[in-house]
Amino acid sequence: MAQAAAVAKPPPSTAQPPPPAKGPRRGRRRVGATPRRLPYLLIAPAALLMLGFIAYPVISVFYYSLRHYNPTKPWRNGFAGLDNFVTAFTDDPEFWHTLGFSLQWVAVEVVLQLLLGLALALLVNQTFVGRAMARALVFSPWAVSGVLTSTIWLLIFNSQTGISRYLADVGIGSYGTSWLSDTGTVFPAVVVAELWRGVPFFAILILADLQSVSKDLYEAAEVDGASRWRQFFHITLPHLKDAIILSTLLRAVWEFNNVDLLYTLTGGGPAGETTTLPLRIASIAVDSHDFGYASALTAIAFVILLFCSLLYLRLSKFGGQDK
Repeated sequence: MAQAAAVAKPPPSTAQPPPPAKGPRRGRRRVGATPRRLPYLLIAPAALLMLGFIAYPVISVFYYSLRHYNPTKPWRNGFAGLDNFVTAFTDDPEFWHTLGFSLQWVAVEVVLQLLLGLALALLVNQTFVGRAMARALVFSPWAVSGVLTSTIWLLIFNSQTGISRYLADVGIGSYGTSWLSDTGTVFPAVVVAELWRGVPFFAILILADLQSVSKDLYEAAEVDGASRWRQFFHITLPHLKDAIILSTLLRAVWEFNNVDLLYTLTGGGPAGETTTLPLRIASIAVDSHDFGYASALTAIAFVILLFCSLLYLRLSKFGGQDK
């Protein structure tokens, strides 16, 4: 019995083995957690570049707008205060003429481009044979540069080899007619040229938004007996509201600042009939070297565009939910 007790094994121990040693918490936090400042550090270079290329020119324009600055007449340079602005509003009739034409140009172009772009977007959104080719043809003018567009339309409006000669061959008009030199035809001519370039912009944006409209809405409307016009006004247009507001605002700003096409086609003529405010500013700065007065006109145009943009977004309730 004693030998059996001596040989008996002791009961198993209930003690748990010690847990493995843990590494330093500080190192684990650095590896697993992303610093909060990292996103801001990553976008800092782009933000600094935007600040340099956008903020600095704007500040410079407002600075020079308060000065008389003409490199060819340095003895007249100096602080001007509000003299440049007073001159623009009271002693420069060309300012009001160019501003009025700029507003007319923007209104005509944006409205026509919107209507034609909407019609083309609805057309190429349908299913038909050759739709891919039709879309390519509709969007191709947007890929052409402004200078090349102007060159194309200069050839089209050429009095000797352009469209006016072929119209004269069939008895419409007379030979040698220059649409860009006649005050009665120059505005419709430049409007058509800009439409060719601007309509694809609206067509692209509106077509992209049309792709996201659910087909179930149209099917439900057809079941309820809604006509195509009712579907358009109650489904399509409300869905395109934000896209139309954004595209018209962007295009209005671009058309107001349009310089390349009008300058290449007409140079602001004939007799100043197609001179916009940006063309007037470019003429004063480049031809007359009066950078102080040109900066004042630029500041006025900046304030006009800013005010109209904010008012337009406010009245249109851009991004808001319709009640």
